[in-house]
Amino acid sequence: MTKRFIDLSVHIENNEHTDHPGASPRVTYITHQETAEMLSGFFPGLKKDDLPDGEGWAIEKLELSTHNGTHMDAPWHYHSTTNEGKTRAQFIDEIPLDYCLRPGVKLDFRHLPDGHVVSAAEVEDELARIGHELKPLDIVLVNTSAGTVFGQPGYVDKGCGMGRQATLYLTERGIRVVGTDAWSWDAPFNLTAKRWEKTPDPSIIWEGHKAGREIPYWQMEKLGNLETLPPDGFAVACFPVKIRNASAGWVRAVAILD
Repeated sequence: MTKRFIDLSVHIENNEHTDHPGASPRVTYITHQETAEMLSGFFPGLKKDDLPDGEGWAIEKLELSTHNGTHMDAPWHYHSTTNEGKTRAQFIDEIPLDYCLRPGVKLDFRHLPDGHVVSAAEVEDELARIGHELKPLDIVLVNTSAGTVFGQPGYVDKGCGMGRQATLYLTERGIRVVGTDAWSWDAPFNLTAKRWEKTPDPSIIWEGHKAGREIPYWQMEKLGNLETLPPDGFAVACFPVKIRNASAGWVRAVAILD
């Protein structure tokens, strides 16, 4: 049977709108012509003109954090402990690999306004609408209105976010890997800050992430192409880069459909 692959990842590129000001990645491109002397330096007597077309190799140097581009957050990112303080939170290199290739389900919340905090009831209603019963280790993807404006002005303030109760609704049912096409699993910071101005309640700050203090989970952010996926009937492959003791790792997330 032929399988179809859908890339759920975004580019790491020179674009100031992929993250908050000053936090976007920087890519420096070094050309074949620029590296020719570097290559010839390994071989005494070899000149640049001796190389085919005078070319060496192409290289890119990146200045970025583990949270640029499509990436997966580890429980360590949310807090230093999990399981209600009983255990040290896991690093990205400690994710069980069998979490990373599992059946997927998509929750479509594109209709919800920017800054909306999704509740457990809304998750339950959406699962009922698409007729999907969650199974342990399903990978749950959240399609927000942010996905189609990635890399454009205002991306970081676009889309809804998953609240504490919505996150716990998933993790209490055995979900361990989730993802969103928004900048964050939580509602955009700038919009949450407006709620904070009216009611300075610390529990609204990063509440979806902080749910990982109670039940550990792994979370992808800045996914792409979620609007092209069906509600279910696909698998997700999302193995993070193995960075020792890190809070996150870049991931090439892919949906696999029969």
